[in-house]
Amino acid sequence: MLHRIKKHEDVNAGKWIGIGGKLEDGETPDECLVREVREETGLTLTDYRFCGEVYFLNDVYPDELMYLYTATGFCGELTECNEGVLCWVDKDKVSTLPMWEGDKVFFALMEEMKAPFKLTLNYSGDMLLSHTVEYMNI
Repeated sequence: MLHRIKKHEDVNAGKWIGIGGKLEDGETPDECLVREVREETGLTLTDYRFCGEVYFLNDVYPDELMYLYTATGFCGELTECNEGVLCWVDKDKVSTLPMWEGDKVFFALMEEMKAPFKLTLNYSGDMLLSHTVEYMNI
């Protein structure tokens, strides 16, 4: 997990979030995942799995689409991240950390992992108003 305490003017300031970033032109979600993990952690993923798509709808912040993955294999050494402090967190303790309420929803869905999902999170500013889940047939 990444504790976002280093960036100024950060919508995620003080919150714990997963590793991630934005797709570059011509890049697939899988390629973005591997690149962002390497850039933010120094680790190279060797085994990962697609979990779903998360749509963040918000009346204050820009809407976003996130491709969500979990990883079980990697190599390399953990490095310092300029966006926050990296920390290994036990799965059963993740939901106790200060984070977006919607993140708790998708972490729970990842734990169940019935099938890849499409999750829509409706926010007003920092407040989660509602969410809907649809399972994908992949």
